[in-house]
Amino acid sequence: MTAPGPELPLAVRIARVDATLPLPAYETAGAVGFDLLARVATTVAAGAVARIPANVIVETPPGYMLLVAARSSLPGRKGLSVPHGIGVIDQDYCGASDEILVQVYNFTAAAVTVGRGEKIAQGVFVRVDRARWDETDFAARPSRGGFGSTGTGTIASDR
Repeated sequence: MTAPGPELPLAVRIARVDATLPLPAYETAGAVGFDLLARVATTVAAGAVARIPANVIVETPPGYMLLVAARSSLPGRKGLSVPHGIGVIDQDYCGASDEILVQVYNFTAAAVTVGRGEKIAQGVFVRVDRARWDETDFAARPSRGGFGSTGTGTIASDR
């Protein structure tokens, strides 16, 4: 595989579950995310979580993860959000039955239907490294506080 650059896009192997739907696409020249489409019409009950098949199996290249996030218009247009914020597609999630599923939560009081072929999420390839742990039995830096403590003007011992 050749390293990507501004002139050379990242080569990614992809399979469509339903070849009658188009491949994911970057909709503008400046888009960093590509749109994922619903393979089947899916109705999400009020207050429920559902997984919508996105029609593709993606072989995420070594050194990358595929981040799946809701399209910014999804909450306003459909009343749906991704309950955990994002989805992470690992490099080894690419078997014959590993279709990407977009998990959505319907925060409205009525059922919501996502149509077949509708844009439901976006994918972004992100470079990643794996850590090598250098375990120690002490912390070399002072504590900065706790959860949500930045910008409060207090430290943990002041509470």
